[in-house]
Parts: sequence; C-alpha cells; structure tokens
Amino acid sequence: MNKTPASERDNGRKSRMSSSKSASRLKLSGLIARIFVKGGALITLAIIVTIVAYILIKGIPNIKLDLFDWEYNSENVSMMPAIVNTVVMVVVTLIIAVPIGIGAAVYMVEYVSKGSKLAKVIKLATETLAGVPSIVYGLFGALFFVKFLEFQLSILAGCLTLAIMILPLVMGTTEEALRMVPISYKEGSLALGATRAQTIFKVQLGPATPGILSGVIIAVGRIVGESAALVFTSGTIAKPLASMLSSGRTLSVHMYVLSGEGFHIEQTYATATVLMVLVLILNGLSSLIAKRLGSKNEKESK
Repeated sequence: MNKTPASERDNGRKSRMSSSKSASRLKLSGLIARIFVKGGALITLAIIVTIVAYILIKGIPNIKLDLFDWEYNSENVSMMPAIVNTVVMVVVTLIIAVPIGIGAAVYMVEYVSKGSKLAKVIKLATETLAGVPSIVYGLFGALFFVKFLEFQLSILAGCLTLAIMILPLVMGTTEEALRMVPISYKEGSLALGATRAQTIFKVQLGPATPGILSGVIIAVGRIVGESAALVFTSGTIAKPLASMLSSGRTLSVHMYVLSGEGFHIEQTYATATVLMVLVLILNGLSSLIAKRLGSKNEKESK
C-alpha cells in the first residue's frame, strides 16, 4: 500500500483550514452587509412613519369645515383657494414640461450619437439644471417671467418656473426608460418598413411609458411641495384662481405663510395633512395609470 507523505497530509490540512476560514469570512461579511442593509431600511422606514404619524396626530384634530370655505379671510384661513391653485399648478406645469422633456429625451436617444460633443453639452446642461437650488429658479423666474416678460406675480409665471425646474427630471427618466426598451423592437419595426418617427411613437414609447410616468410621479411631488420658487413668481395672495395671470398661493406656500405668521399653527398642521393626502392621491393615480399601461403593453407584446 502507498502511504501519503506527511508533508502532503499537512498541505491538504492547511488548504482545508484556509478554505474554511475564507468561507467563514465570506459568511461573516455577508451577515454584516445584510445587517447594514436591513438596518438602513428599518431606520428609513422608522423616520417616514414618525414624520407621517406626527403630521397626522397634529393635523387631523385641527381639520375643520371652515378650512374648506371658498373665500379666505383672517378668521377661517381657508385652504380651498390654495388647493385649487395647487391642482392647476400641477396640471399646467406637466402640460408644459412633459412634452418638452420627452421630446428632448427622444432626440438624445435616437438622433444624437452618444459620444458626440452635442450630447455631452446637453447632458452637462441637464445635470447642472438638476442640481440648481429652487431659490435660484425662483430668482430667475422673478427676473425673466415676472419682470422681463411682464407676467407679474401670477400662476403662469409659477408654472413656467416649475416647468424648467422639473424638465431635467422628466428628460432623464424618459431617456433611461427609452434605453431600456429592447433593441429588437426598433429593429423589427424598421425591418417591416416603418419610419423612424412611427417606430419611436408607436413602438418604443409604449414600453417606456411606465418608466416615464415614474419620473412624472416624482415631478408631481416636487411641484406640490415647492414653495421657495413660487413665493417669487406666483405670489402669496390667498384668492381663488381668476385667471392664469392672477396671483395665488399653493398649499405649500399657504403652509409656509401660516407658519411664518405664527398665529395659526394648528391650521398649519391641518394644511400639512391635506397636502400629504393630496400628494398620495396624485401619486396613486399616476402609479395606477403606469401599471395599467404596463400591463397593456405586456399583453400587446405577447
């Protein structure tokens, strides 16, 4: 019988020990990573739940019927004019920004080569706009739309300012959604004789719609929660919307003004509650539309 030399037995034992040590290290590192990931998720969830619970506890008891009167006065500090102005602001801003953002994204994906100088300049411009503070947008809107174009403090000036603000967001999400569409869709459409425009609008934009709407949902949240830019462009007058050239405050501006005055803190919490519910409703509607469009596109592809 052949006997294994002692040196070979030692080497085999050492290799098994080293492999077991490396396996234990991998398990330990994986455990630490899971702890950090789960801990971060739990901390984030706890913060969100705490903020929402605090607002609801403070706001729900202070919600009264006179807060929804059509006319605002110093006694009822009604938020109804602000609710109407907020909805109008969201709709008009999206009507302005979404087509421009989608068009710019389509141009970047389909008509400009990825490594060209023009693509780099447009990319740099959008990234720069995405990082500009909202107060700077407000100052620009006050100088350009309010003073230079003579729109005065108006809902229209606020909508145009917010449209520029959310344009990089809509453009970026649309561009990423279009790049995620399988290239076989485009190649099959072009092979069947469709033009580039027909391929873009009838083949590529359909599967990219859920991704586009996810960016729209984020944009809606930014529109509803914006206050700094609107103070300089749309003003703080608490009146129902008379025209797009009339001044008016949104819910976020209404809450900011009430908290700044210091006389209606309870109504401020009630306004925050209504604002949060409005954001949830708008986001829920957008998510529902995105899911239905996504399921429709899946059925058509099958």
